[in-house]
Amino acid sequence: MSNSGGKVLFGFIFGAAVGVAAGLLFAPGSGDETRKKVTEKSKEYTDELTKQVNTKFDELKNYVGDLADDARAKVKKSVAEADK
Repeated sequence: MSNSGGKVLFGFIFGAAVGVAAGLLFAPGSGDETRKKVTEKSKEYTDELTKQVNTKFDELKNYVGDLADDARAKVKKSVAEADK
């Protein structure tokens, strides 16, 4: 697994925070409209972040599973060779 996934995730979070801050500073709407927009955007960003975290978690599970499979195969091979 490379570190590029972490960089993408950090970039997404940072970009989202900057976008929300800029939106609040330059929002032409009323306070109620702005709060509604912030709430909607927060939900969108939270959903996207959750999706990305789940994807990375699944990749990690697969990676660890592959390592465990490799270790099992090596142990079986060593045991078979030792029995000869």
